[in-house]
Amino acid sequence: MPLRTHTGDPGAPTKGRGSTLNPEGRFETEARETFNDGWFEAGETRRLETVVAAECVKSIISRNDSPDVPFSQSVNPYRGCEHGCIYCYARPSHAYLGLSPGLDFETRLFAKTNAAEVLLRELAAPTYRCELIALGANTDPYQPIERHFAITRSVLQVLSDCRHPVGIVTKNAMVERDIDILAPMAERHLAEVFVSINCLDHEIARRLEPRCSAPLRRLETVRRLSQAGIPVGVLVAPIIPFLTDAHVERVLEAAWEAGARHASYVLLRLPYETKELFRAWLEHHYPLKAAHVMSRIQATREGRDNDPAFGTRMTGSGEFATLLQARFRLACRRLGYDIARRHATLDTTQFERPNLRGQLSLF
Repeated sequence: MPLRTHTGDPGAPTKGRGSTLNPEGRFETEARETFNDGWFEAGETRRLETVVAAECVKSIISRNDSPDVPFSQSVNPYRGCEHGCIYCYARPSHAYLGLSPGLDFETRLFAKTNAAEVLLRELAAPTYRCELIALGANTDPYQPIERHFAITRSVLQVLSDCRHPVGIVTKNAMVERDIDILAPMAERHLAEVFVSINCLDHEIARRLEPRCSAPLRRLETVRRLSQAGIPVGVLVAPIIPFLTDAHVERVLEAAWEAGARHASYVLLRLPYETKELFRAWLEHHYPLKAAHVMSRIQATREGRDNDPAFGTRMTGSGEFATLLQARFRLACRRLGYDIARRHATLDTTQFERPNLRGQLSLF
């Protein structure tokens, strides 16, 4: 595959970033190849600055009818994600922007600066029917640039004002900043948070998820959210065969001790360009086990790198997937986790449609 790398050594990691490559998106008709022209020493890497473009959107609520996810609508405040998780299934979406799912996905970001305003307008529509809104369905709502833009916080404030239920999935301790909004919502059964943790090994996490909060810091976030009265769960995702699967029980035990009472998991998914990025990452960081990991992944995906079929795309199929599911359920049952459908307790009956015209209600 032709590559667009930002290092002098093609395929070498860029400091502080997850992907080792910057391949052209699948819709591009032209490609560029990189080569060492002598300006960089072999193995030399350099930092890439994060570039953020403001984006004014016309709509903000995305809808889906997938039977594999426990929500039908979501809000994503950002395009691209600075966390740089090499396995991220959202990476291929950057190809629609004419950008690379590799390093571009981590460094060339888009902030939907009018998200709260558009959300308020969409909630005010007479045809809108209240259902849970998920934050973090595609990219993390608490990635580092949220500290500056605070778009997620503005979206939460709109949902709080309208008494609208929200579910959050994040890998970043920054969610603690918004406890002042989330705790009162939780008292009214309008909010819950899932913290994604797939292993407790700092070195693995540093390579897999270079700009996420460290695993132990995420456990502390679980504790603080729970102490604030916010229902909190742990999402063990993604589980990667022979890399993170041995951590499943330990993550569940540590999260339970910290206060998590709901749990779910997802087996590694590698759609579109993600599979090539993940292969290159494996070959660089874990060359001795790369072939073994990919072989086991294919065994759970009908012999392919990825299986997009509803019903199996989140959990896989085959012997390994079956055993993994049994392990997860057994550990949850032993600890006391609720593994029923997520967000089942959130209340949609309190929704107050915003009045943008200043008219008095008839009732």
